[in-house]
Amino acid sequence: MSTLHVNGRDHTVNVDPSTPILWTLRDTLGMTGTKFGCGAALCGACTVHMDGRAIRSCVTPISAAQSAKITTIEAVTDGKDRVGAAVHAAWVKHDVAQCGYCQSGQIMSATAFLKSLPRGKQPTAAEIDAAMAGNICRCGTYARIRAAVADAAKTLA
Repeated sequence: MSTLHVNGRDHTVNVDPSTPILWTLRDTLGMTGTKFGCGAALCGACTVHMDGRAIRSCVTPISAAQSAKITTIEAVTDGKDRVGAAVHAAWVKHDVAQCGYCQSGQIMSATAFLKSLPRGKQPTAAEIDAAMAGNICRCGTYARIRAAVADAAKTLA
């Protein structure tokens, strides 16, 4: 038995400590917004926040999250997270999603990045690209992703 703190609530789960956070979220807790992509931390589809940092949940065991706060796409886009709401609105405004599969991971990475910036700082295109590296979009919407992140940063300034 393990206790995970996810989206502001404690959840007791009966899974092996080596079970990746991704599968605990999806299969045990029914939070399916976080996606499985590659299983090797290469594509970013499984990105969640652990103590505010973007991590790849497909390779991070729940044993590493015992005292951590995990945040998923469900909490970031529920309208209560100021940065998440700005990113989500920018995603819609810039029509970022095509197939949409990678978008939860993209939004989680963008939100963590913008939260890490000093308030009011406008990131450069190179900074956005560096922050979003490792999040693969098979549809190739990288220019729209960059524009949405920059737009969200302006909204938050």
